[in-house]
Amino acid sequence: MMRFSTETLMQNSWLTRRAWLSGILGAGCSLACAAASPVHAAPASFSHWVVTFRGRAMKHGISEATYTRVMSSIEPDTSVFAQFRSQPEFTAQLWQYINRRCSEWRAVTGRERAKEYGALLARIEKDYGVDRYIMLGLWGMESSFGDVMTNSKYMRPVIPALAALAWREPRRRRYWEAELLNALLIVDRGWARPSDMIGSWAGAMGHTQWMPEVWLNMGVDYDRDGRANPFGKPDDSLAGTAHYLVERGNYRRGESWGCEVTLPANRRRLADNRTMRSYEKWHALGLRRPDGAAFPRPRDQAKLWLPVSGGPAFLVGQNFRAVYSYNPSSSYTLALVHLGDLSRGDPPFKQQFPGGERAPTMKEVMEIQRRLSERGFKTAGVDGRAGSDTVKAILAFQRQVGMTPADGYAGLKVLARLRQSP
Repeated sequence: MMRFSTETLMQNSWLTRRAWLSGILGAGCSLACAAASPVHAAPASFSHWVVTFRGRAMKHGISEATYTRVMSSIEPDTSVFAQFRSQPEFTAQLWQYINRRCSEWRAVTGRERAKEYGALLARIEKDYGVDRYIMLGLWGMESSFGDVMTNSKYMRPVIPALAALAWREPRRRRYWEAELLNALLIVDRGWARPSDMIGSWAGAMGHTQWMPEVWLNMGVDYDRDGRANPFGKPDDSLAGTAHYLVERGNYRRGESWGCEVTLPANRRRLADNRTMRSYEKWHALGLRRPDGAAFPRPRDQAKLWLPVSGGPAFLVGQNFRAVYSYNPSSSYTLALVHLGDLSRGDPPFKQQFPGGERAPTMKEVMEIQRRLSERGFKTAGVDGRAGSDTVKAILAFQRQVGMTPADGYAGLKVLARLRQSP
């Protein structure tokens, strides 16, 4: 498990507990997330592997009829090997990572979803104790509030993908085998047809990107239609994910994740990322919320975290760790809880990250896209969302004009350069 630390962030951060894909869905814009390539023809050895794997499936409780129906005609999606082994073309600083994932579009959409699904979120909050804005942040991070979960640009049938990885990927083979068996068990139970199971190259599916194991063991039939389902209405996905945060992340009802704080210069040495103190003790040591408000639950415990030297400081408690359990990246977790706060209507961080810039508005992103399109770079539309096509177009523009670093970031420096005469 990673500790809270300064991170140089890979744009396709794939080492996560459940999905290995936060680059795909966290931003919906990772340069590494090119459109899924076609399924390639299977070498002859795959058919032999299917025969030998049958016994494992039977021992796992999958019926022979289901195994034959699903696996006898399947072709492995061997394009996943390129996804698995691909290296990112650039890195992103923490402030860029947060700006991308906490964009104005996501914050505005989060506020809209808070109203649209207010009754559902209130019910989940009552039943599981998980703050509705944590749930909105997670939903926004994982699938842009369901927007990309069935988008063929990013998603594919998961059983052919998992079958390919289980068959011929030596790294974590047992993991891929187990998730393939879990996917087959879902089909065997009648919870989904193979064609329904669409997700990332790594097998994560639905509104909150469940891996098959999470679907089987943490899923909740919250809409009472007879099955737990991460697709369709968000009821089951959000409730099942809240269940996960409580059962596996030890989420604590009523506690906040933490907050940004200001601190005297001589107190920065206290940020050892280990020492837990009550909020009232931190207050006695001189730490304050940027808005001057009191800490709402002064006896709750938190530790002081400075993710980047010279940047904002945070007190983070157990519920930050609970969210971290869903995807073990402190940067992902910070972006998620911040998106939740923005969806509530809270302001951006008071202290900027060193070398950073404010997040562009939707209007500014649209101007970037329009100016790129006018120069012949393809952004796949002018919508104010920096998706993968926009990222690739920016990267090509940066390289053409010699901007460094060439990072694909839709920020104010790129906009200023585009506004200059050609």
